Amino acid sequence: MHSAKNIFSYKKYWASRFGASRELPMTQAQMTERGWDECDIILVTGDAYIDHPSFGMALIGRLLEAQGFRVGIISQPDWSSAEDFRRLGKPKLFFGVTGGNMDSMVNRYTSDKKIRSNDAYTPDGVAGKRPDRAVNVYSHRCREAFKDVPIIIGGIEASLRRIAHYDYWSDKVRKSVLMDSKADLLVYGNAERQVVEIAHRLANGEAIADLKGIRGTVHFVKQIPAGWAVKDSTDMDKPGVVTLPQNPYQEEPACDKKPDLPGFKNLEGLNEAPILFSKHITKAIRGNTVVRLPDYDAVKDDPILYAHASRVMHAETNPGNALPMIQQHGTRLIWINPPPIPLTMAEMDGVFDLPYSRLPHTSYGNANVPAFEMIQHSVNIMRGCFGGCTFCSITEHEGRIIQSRSEDSIIREIEAIRDTSPAFTGHISDLGGPTANMYRLACKDPKIEESCRKPSCVYPGICPNLNTDHAPLIKLYRRARKLPGIKKIFIASGLRYDLAVESPEYVKELVTHHVGGYLKIAPEHTEEGVLSKMMKPGMGSYDRFKTMFDKYSKEAGKEQYLIPYFIAAHPGTTDKDMLNLAIWLKKHDFRADQVQAFLPSPMSIATAMYHSGKDTLHKVSRKAPDISIPKAVKQRRLHKAFLRYHDPANWPMLRDALKAMGRADLIGNGKQHLIPAFQPKGFSDTTSKTFGNKTKDAKGKAFRTKHVFKH
Repeated sequence: MHSAKNIFSYKKYWASRFGASRELPMTQAQMTERGWDECDIILVTGDAYIDHPSFGMALIGRLLEAQGFRVGIISQPDWSSAEDFRRLGKPKLFFGVTGGNMDSMVNRYTSDKKIRSNDAYTPDGVAGKRPDRAVNVYSHRCREAFKDVPIIIGGIEASLRRIAHYDYWSDKVRKSVLMDSKADLLVYGNAERQVVEIAHRLANGEAIADLKGIRGTVHFVKQIPAGWAVKDSTDMDKPGVVTLPQNPYQEEPACDKKPDLPGFKNLEGLNEAPILFSKHITKAIRGNTVVRLPDYDAVKDDPILYAHASRVMHAETNPGNALPMIQQHGTRLIWINPPPIPLTMAEMDGVFDLPYSRLPHTSYGNANVPAFEMIQHSVNIMRGCFGGCTFCSITEHEGRIIQSRSEDSIIREIEAIRDTSPAFTGHISDLGGPTANMYRLACKDPKIEESCRKPSCVYPGICPNLNTDHAPLIKLYRRARKLPGIKKIFIASGLRYDLAVESPEYVKELVTHHVGGYLKIAPEHTEEGVLSKMMKPGMGSYDRFKTMFDKYSKEAGKEQYLIPYFIAAHPGTTDKDMLNLAIWLKKHDFRADQVQAFLPSPMSIATAMYHSGKDTLHKVSRKAPDISIPKAVKQRRLHKAFLRYHDPANWPMLRDALKAMGRADLIGNGKQHLIPAFQPKGFSDTTSKTFGNKTKDAKGKAFRTKHVFKH
């Protein structure tokens, strides 16, 4: 992996003399109390300010403070004018803008585009405290407040919108958020390296326009720099005739040595890679070469070119071999640098060991911030995910290389929670991260990892080069459990059960000591066709894990249950697929209380499928067969209804669908039937009341549900 400067090795800025704040200032009065006449950096966020490392703006703020900068926070400002953006005065170096821990559109709207009634990142869960497309709105107001102050955008909203992207809420392809926000610079992914370098270079007198080539950033260029060659993306993944489906991740063993190609000729055979492209292409164009993606004006009107651009972009995500990319937006050209180098374990420890108060800002008084209540006693032990699920944003934002904290750092945080949290009762709610059990897992050979171009280490099977040893995690669990004052440690992060079954000792440890009666896992579907579009393992892995789970629960003398999550209306899903899933749920007596329909988040592979109607894990072309895309409102409702087959409100819709599908044999009043032929009085397809684990009709008659779970 390329080397990178340690983020804690910079000479501290002069304001380090002020020391660490109890909490970062949100008012002029707090600045005065600290002895400040101005802020060096002001961070604007759509979330409430919680001084906790699980909240991105607090983490970046504390890191910049540790570098010696005076950092202020403007949380959830009134965006109706620029006035609220002047509350801390003019920042000396820059505004840092984020929509918050969630994309502002995902935060506000459901997958059915309905406005949510609450916001977990706002005091008392009040909705409407941030605008739609918050990064754009906040950036415009910052510019209005102080025209000459540089604006740097980041966080997941900016990260996933860094190139031209399909926007589900407007049903069109939008420009890079760097264009729409009119910011000066975009940082993507976990931004510690970029932000620290940017802050120090600006503090040393460099202009924002001169900050080019920093990994993990996107910026404007007037022309291609001298000495750089341009490689057109269509030469790397030419949209052409449809090819036979191939295994997308086993084109060649990752460690096979093949001769370098001398140039760009005779690469046509390599273009048939279903999702990523041969490492030979990387060797052939290594050096000062930038990949030109199709222009915004081309992809906005052509779903096939959009899918092609998505494939190429996802090919350039490994920090070890990714190439920079450019994309024209009208008269302006944006340059997307390769991803940042992952943090070392020592750097991760340094970031998480900063002096967070771990509490909401005192200005909120006794208000409850739901997101804080959920994570205040949880500990993040790692970041990143090599699962590569096509519908998920984690890999695209945090990368697929796992960055883990040391055991000592994690233990120190647990002790800090125990010793300082006023609400602590002895229970740690989670030791995890994007996944529960990828802690310290990595490729066995750094050279293979650096050259690998697979988007997943576990699909369609676990890569033989992946270290799946769970021993460090088991050791961490055991040490954490022994700490004085710790009564119980739960594991609430999503479990990668296809990895867990490789370590029966880990499964036993987890089931015996860290499950509170229910364990959440996410098979997402039962049908191979859908799972192949998700890049998720088949149900065989689920069955193996369930067998272990039941065995070790019984040995521990505990009655415990698995709670499987499923997604409706994912690209590639047919009505028959959802019917088969419903039959599986009925067979296993699972009854979902709440269900999730697929939401096309910006930049994901599944979103490219949704927009193009093609399987973008394989080479796309206009002649390639279409895949099923459940877009119509009626079909999406039907797919959700199949997941809630037990709800009487859904029975009329399901009866009509089953008859149309030729499966009226599933309608009847026996155990072998999916839904009954009768309809309880008072129920239609729009009326239903759920009370705990009972669904009642208008007269109060209860329909028992044995296993109820929420998604």
